[in-house]
Amino acid sequence: MTAENVAPDDSGRLTRLARGEKAVLLAFLVPCGFFLLIFFFLPVAAFLLRGFFDPGFTLQHYRKALTEGIYLTIFWRTILISLSTAACCFLLGYPVAYVMAHASGRMRALVLAFVLVPFWTSILVRVFAWIALLGRNGVINSALMGFGITETPLPMLYNTFAVLLGMTHVMLPYMILPCYSVMRNIPLELVKAAENLGATPARAFLRIYLPLSMPGAVAGCLLVFIVSGGFFITPALMGGASGMIISQLIEQEVSDATNWSFASALSGLLLVLIISLYVAYDRLVPTDEIEETLK
Repeated sequence: MTAENVAPDDSGRLTRLARGEKAVLLAFLVPCGFFLLIFFFLPVAAFLLRGFFDPGFTLQHYRKALTEGIYLTIFWRTILISLSTAACCFLLGYPVAYVMAHASGRMRALVLAFVLVPFWTSILVRVFAWIALLGRNGVINSALMGFGITETPLPMLYNTFAVLLGMTHVMLPYMILPCYSVMRNIPLELVKAAENLGATPARAFLRIYLPLSMPGAVAGCLLVFIVSGGFFITPALMGGASGMIISQLIEQEVSDATNWSFASALSGLLLVLIISLYVAYDRLVPTDEIEETLK
């Protein structure tokens, strides 16, 4: 039915229905928006504004964070650990998502259970499990010294390696699930067709399957990086001083030094960093393309 064939009464009825749908949407959105404004945006804005006042307007806290070497080192360490976590999750999670997407029903359910059971386990439980494994008197060091492989315990805890290992374990489902959502919609017949036309399996995978699955991989990397940038529990318990990242520094400034203004400035810089990298990701793979692929 075209617009010319719609009778005036029908056109008016359609207009009233459209207005009714908008009213229903607003009835649901307004309370939610008001709740977010009062309990999220205003508290966050009030905290971030404290970085500009001490008590008068000043930029000394941002100048301090951007010029002193110790804070720049912690910022770079946060970026490197977040990027490394995203890379490790991609290398480990991509093959798992591929198996989940194209395995039989029973195998898919089994792999999905292995992915989700740790996801439902408390982060503290998983962190303390790694501490029990990696500690000086932990399971791994005890086994290595018991078999005579090493004479002294290996320093596997309270360093950057331990932070990266623990964060990768926690964040792995955030990579697997977006990749799986995309891969389950990719027909393997496309790869088989490329092989029938003379391409090797590796070339068919790299030229056909990998580009089609990249929106899910990019979405997973973006999600892992954003969450890792503000991670606190795992670095605090497994990192020590050598593995400190920006979230630990913010916590120290608030609880130990009670310097809320400097903590606010650090939080603002972290927020700007994450938004900037998100915009860079969005330039490479537009968000609407990712959302369309995930449907």
